[in-house]
Amino acid sequence: MNVKIEESWKRALAAQWESEGFRRLTDFVRSEYATRQVFPPASRIFAAFDACPFDEVKVVILGQDPYHDVGQATGMCFSVADGVPMPPSLVNIFREVSSDTGAPMPSSGDLGRWAGQGVLLLNATLTVRAHCPASHAGMGWEEFTDEAVRRLNADRSGLVFMLWGSHAQRKGAFIDRSRHLVLSSPHPSPLSAYRGFFGNHHFSLANDWLVKHGQAPIKW
Repeated sequence: MNVKIEESWKRALAAQWESEGFRRLTDFVRSEYATRQVFPPASRIFAAFDACPFDEVKVVILGQDPYHDVGQATGMCFSVADGVPMPPSLVNIFREVSSDTGAPMPSSGDLGRWAGQGVLLLNATLTVRAHCPASHAGMGWEEFTDEAVRRLNADRSGLVFMLWGSHAQRKGAFIDRSRHLVLSSPHPSPLSAYRGFFGNHHFSLANDWLVKHGQAPIKW
């Protein structure tokens, strides 16, 4: 199957393209886009991979589901396009960045600038029906994104994985802590941010790790 995705990821995930599970997922996703309003735009389903090639990944942030309201989902977890109001979780992420690193609160919620520095912004599920959170969960995306994490875990070393909330922590449970830095905390959602997301210092800890391993820090 010819999948339009960044070439290094196309090679890393080669076993997926001809698998029966991915074929079923593709049929489902095509049907959904043909008959319903689905986010993100079809051209941006693999935007997280396209923006951050396999060999350039330094940090992985695991999200759960794309934003499900009109104009929000960009194909990168937590990110919204320039000019789109920031959802509450993203506001809380920037609050922690500011508190942790001293960086000013940005005017834009576009995290493409993070992706361009090696931050893979990966949702567990890459598509969703409009106004129906988790509507594409359990249809095969989780297996696909699990494989992406497995490949990074096995074929790269010295990465930072940020696991916010129980869903991300379960997804990253198999990551080799002897080779990678795994940072876990509650989710930045307003429902849980005050239970330990605020004050987790993940952004400075990630940069300390990257510098220690000879990598340039992220300009958060």
